[in-house]
Amino acid sequence: MSYDLIVFDPEAPPSDRDGFLKWYKQQTQWSESHDYNDPDVSTPALRSWFFEITKLFPPMNGPYASDDCDDSRVSDYCIGRSIIYITFAWSQADEAFRATFSLGQKHKVGFVDVSSDAGQVWVPDANGDYTCVHGGK
Repeated sequence: MSYDLIVFDPEAPPSDRDGFLKWYKQQTQWSESHDYNDPDVSTPALRSWFFEITKLFPPMNGPYASDDCDDSRVSDYCIGRSIIYITFAWSQADEAFRATFSLGQKHKVGFVDVSSDAGQVWVPDANGDYTCVHGGK
């Protein structure tokens, strides 16, 4: 079992809930023609987010992979053009949420706690603060 979060280019998905969910489903088919371990395929903001979060949660695979397979912070990143899906160990859930959320806000990317029943979708507003645009109560 894992704890899963995503960050995404806030301009990529439709802004309504149904459109977002269809976009998310399509993104997680992983049908883009590239290696999903390489941050070079992603947007500049997502790449910046990736390089900062991996200081706290090193990648399991890809060109920046950690050699320490026993470290519970090592996480699995699936990197698309407009989305990064991250699988963390459950033991890291609280810290992973805080770091992903705050760095997402800093780098002005969208955020979703995929493992949450609430399914809240957060995007940066004009001031760079996060706004929950749909999902959850």
